[in-house]
Amino acid sequence: MLAPALLSALSAAGLEQIVQWKYGTWGFVGLLLFTVGVKAKNPAVGFAGAVVLLTLLAGPVR
Repeated sequence: MLAPALLSALSAAGLEQIVQWKYGTWGFVGLLLFTVGVKAKNPAVGFAGAVVLLTLLAGPVR
């Protein structure tokens, strides 16, 4: 029972580090908002996080 919880925590921490490394602080903020929104079942916060992440993934518009 401890192994799946530990694996899940390590995966989440790794994902956060990858997002912050690639997309900077705003990537971390977007992931944090999205995660908090999903866990709290608050669609407004989750949507705000998704918008931040999608804006970063879309990249600069020419």
